[in-house]
Amino acid sequence: MSRMLRASAIMAAGTMVSRVTGFVRTAVLASAIGVLALGDAYNVAYLIPMQLFDFLIGGVLSSVIVPMIVKAQKNDPDGGRAYEQRLMTVTTLVLIVVAVLGVVFAPVLVDVVTTGLTPHETEVTVTLARYILPQIAFFGIGAIAGAILNTRDRFGAPMWAPVLNNVVVIAVGLTYHFVSHAGRDINAVTPSGLALLGIGTTAGIVAQSIVLIISVHRVGFRFVPRFDLRNARLGEMARAGVWTLAFVAVNQLGMVVTTNLATGASAKAGLEHVAGWASYSYAYQFFQLPYGIIAVSVITAMLPRMSRYVHEGRPEAVREEFASGVRLVSCVIVPCGLLLMVLGPAVTVLVFAHGNVTVQDALNMGNVLQVFGLALVPFSIYQLLLRIFYSFGDTRTPALIATGNVMVNATLGFVLYLVLPPRLIVMGLALSFTAAYSVGGIVAWTLASRKVGGGLGGRLVASGLSRMYVAAIPAAVVALVALWATKELAGITPLTSAVMLIAGGGVGGAIYLVASQRMRIAEITSIIGLVAGRVGR
Repeated sequence: MSRMLRASAIMAAGTMVSRVTGFVRTAVLASAIGVLALGDAYNVAYLIPMQLFDFLIGGVLSSVIVPMIVKAQKNDPDGGRAYEQRLMTVTTLVLIVVAVLGVVFAPVLVDVVTTGLTPHETEVTVTLARYILPQIAFFGIGAIAGAILNTRDRFGAPMWAPVLNNVVVIAVGLTYHFVSHAGRDINAVTPSGLALLGIGTTAGIVAQSIVLIISVHRVGFRFVPRFDLRNARLGEMARAGVWTLAFVAVNQLGMVVTTNLATGASAKAGLEHVAGWASYSYAYQFFQLPYGIIAVSVITAMLPRMSRYVHEGRPEAVREEFASGVRLVSCVIVPCGLLLMVLGPAVTVLVFAHGNVTVQDALNMGNVLQVFGLALVPFSIYQLLLRIFYSFGDTRTPALIATGNVMVNATLGFVLYLVLPPRLIVMGLALSFTAAYSVGGIVAWTLASRKVGGGLGGRLVASGLSRMYVAAIPAAVVALVALWATKELAGITPLTSAVMLIAGGGVGGAIYLVASQRMRIAEITSIIGLVAGRVGR
């Protein structure tokens, strides 16, 4: 536990800076372009290259590419230098071709991921997509550079480069806010305004890639284009990554369904202002914050150890490592999920209700965030469970489970799209997401238990979770009272939302810490001890 905690704390600290600047970026962009039609258009255009990159490179990066670079470094006479150069060459060439094709076929790509856009909304979305799609090539260059750095135990640049990207886009959002008179009006936005948003977004990725390229140069990597691609081991990479690729493809298909339903909600609403794809996207980013800082750090720390235990033939150690990781993650995720369910609107009003985002727009987004709060615990445990399969080198089972997830998510989401009024559809999509990961978690737990040849300490985990919920419920009640009292006395504004968060979140969090200490929840005690020790230094 202590080793995992220390390793996770170090990574979480670095992740925090990137996440915080990322949320400033999101808030600035939302303030500049709003969360209605123009906000939807920008977020759809930004999603398309991310999906293409994840499908082509991102999904297999950590599971296939990094291990193959390490293998080449150990086995090749030149320490893997030629292999790294071939990998950089083929990645750059392929993604440049994909970027060009993406720009040419942008109208088709936009049509695939959206529903119910007007001709002008489609035109704006396609224009933004064409400005943003070239960043795919820079994504790839930066990703391979980051992988090379990681294999040399250089983690600083990959950690800090996204911060520069965020800073560039923050500057772009602020510039648009001050120079554009269109604001969030998609019918008034000018070609120069779209160019600023689109090219500026791509410039952020270019800056991030330049930092990584400079960093790999400093560690001795010299890029020499190599076209002897027969030695690039592409076949080996394809065989190793086929199920990981399937996993990514299935999840991307689910995202396409969600974007269609979310943009369709805006179309069904007509002139009524409802949560659309931008609101879903921003709420999802907030939902990911506790998971990204806590769970991802724990996952990164525990996966290598579980892999070693599997190699040593110690399944009981895998079970212990998993149970320890679940309890460590849950002691933070449980109260965060409950507080999001209560204080979601206060969070979004405080952060987003500025500029071209009205209080009602922010409240719509906050309602979506509240539903996502339900998903925080099942989603995090599901992700931890997948690492059991990965530690055994099994990428097939996660792909199959993901297929079931997408089917549940898409089916329930479509049903809710048909039966709910437009103002509730995106909340319904968050609910279908929650249901999918709850069902997926049950299936993954059952299959993972068989994989390790016994139980995963279910009773122990359930006992720990129940105690954490008992400790967290008073905190949620306090937050609910603070929310209700402030709303009744002064209404909901960014200022009163700050009061809600301080009174509800701050006091509620303190109550949770005291209650967990009294209930002797060991994981909270360990975290407090670690923080106190570092502060004491």
